[in-house]
Amino acid sequence: MACWPGGCLDAGCGTGEHALMAAALGLEATGFDVAATAIAIANTKAHDRGLEARFLQLNALVLSSLGEQFDTILDCGLFHSFGDDDDRPRFVKELRASMPVGGHYYMLCFSDRQAGDWGPRRIRQEEIRDSFAEGWTVDSIQPAKIDITIDPHQAEAWLAVITRM
Repeated sequence: MACWPGGCLDAGCGTGEHALMAAALGLEATGFDVAATAIAIANTKAHDRGLEARFLQLNALVLSSLGEQFDTILDCGLFHSFGDDDDRPRFVKELRASMPVGGHYYMLCFSDRQAGDWGPRRIRQEEIRDSFAEGWTVDSIQPAKIDITIDPHQAEAWLAVITRM
């Protein structure tokens, strides 16, 4: 996933690996997560690696409160975490307000192709397309895997590339 020079945001960054990857490439990188412990670990990693990245404790549902625009937003595991169907449209609205026209949103989310009922909510392709039907173009949705910490160590996922219109 390539970030544009105008700023890369790692949404729901956890301990910051994707933001740190962008920073290592010389890009302006920001990560946010609601968990204070994750943000503290991300800041320590950035310091230990000698990388410039900004990490913020922030709820995704108030992302636009930053008053900033990001040309690229990476999301590995945030979108599927919204268990309340009212939160998902609000999150998409916050994304839209935080990106310029032509900006790209790269999302990896838990897929309905995953068997069983453990883990995060499964997302159907139709849910992705419906969520981004207005003001967005869904460029692609492809089957993928997401690394997890339990056995088996991968789960079925969707990798979506979405452009703000």
